[in-house]
Amino acid sequence: MEVGLEIRGLKNSLVGPFDCVMGPGECIAVTGRSGAGKSRLLRMIADLDPHEGVVAFRGYLQNEIAAAQWRRQVMYFPAESGWWSDNVGDHFANRAEAEPLLHAVGLSEDMLGMSVHRLSTGERQRMALVRGLLLQPDVLLLDEPCSALDAVITARVEELLSRIRKAGTMIVLVTHDEDQVRRMADRRFRVLEGGRICEDMI
Repeated sequence: MEVGLEIRGLKNSLVGPFDCVMGPGECIAVTGRSGAGKSRLLRMIADLDPHEGVVAFRGYLQNEIAAAQWRRQVMYFPAESGWWSDNVGDHFANRAEAEPLLHAVGLSEDMLGMSVHRLSTGERQRMALVRGLLLQPDVLLLDEPCSALDAVITARVEELLSRIRKAGTMIVLVTHDEDQVRRMADRRFRVLEGGRICEDMI
């Protein structure tokens, strides 16, 4: 298998160690009870939280790459997205490029003229996903990306993610949705009591 993302002994005081090697287009799911450390694990992979261990992308070590460059390639999508401007359109340099992705996840380009605070939680989730995908990251670290979506819109988001995977993008997916694990993931890792992580059958 061609190695894309390699993680060895990743841990902090609350979760880990975590070992995983991912190839292009692969999706792994991370599950476990609330507060077990799933989001912390994503943040460590993104180099947002202090940690021990080795994380590498295509052979380049995380600690040898500028943080901004790493986070553009290995991009974290939190459950609650951040917005530096209340004008949605300010976050999109090229609206024409955004439109096909917006339509793919059930959003209208008219929403680019709205205020962030007027968007529902699910609309903000999808808008943040589109915003990140426009930067063409190689690895998506998705924290409950469909938690506020109904079944129809979830299916549209999953369809878009599946298309992106076919182009080689890797996904680490944190989700409580067992059906989504079965639909999306090639492998599953479960965060157990005390932050221990084990690979589990899907």
